[in-house]
Amino acid sequence: MTSLRRRWTRTGNRVGVWLYRRTDGRLSSWSKDIHVAMVTTPGRRTGVPRPACMRFLEEGDDLVVWGTGSGSPHDPDWFENLRRAEVAEVQVLGRRFRAVPRELLGDERDRVWRDVVLVQAPQVARYAAKAGRTIPVAVLTPVPADAPPTPST
Repeated sequence: MTSLRRRWTRTGNRVGVWLYRRTDGRLSSWSKDIHVAMVTTPGRRTGVPRPACMRFLEEGDDLVVWGTGSGSPHDPDWFENLRRAEVAEVQVLGRRFRAVPRELLGDERDRVWRDVVLVQAPQVARYAAKAGRTIPVAVLTPVPADAPPTPST
């Protein structure tokens, strides 16, 4: 990604996070069919909390997220951070909770991508085609509210 494009992407992400926080996510999507969460993980190099807004789908109690990066040839920074996180702070509208992230791999990833993501959000296929890479998929499993905090929180 070019330096200018990366700066625009980071600026857009900061604006999205600011707006999500100010409105509890009510203005995060212009469609009632698209759900956006704000997920905060420690930065993989700095450990500083890094919030990012991302589209998600519900699969039971879990949230499914994917990293198209709007068709970027590289996985998004937020997904790289998610891969290394033991726990993530998640906000969906006004609801806040901790979740354990798990990247899906192999057949499980392919099944969820095909049977969940592409079925419920078929428009993401064009970003996957533009990216020219396998799009990573993860599941965020909520941690019970009474669970003890993990060392990274």
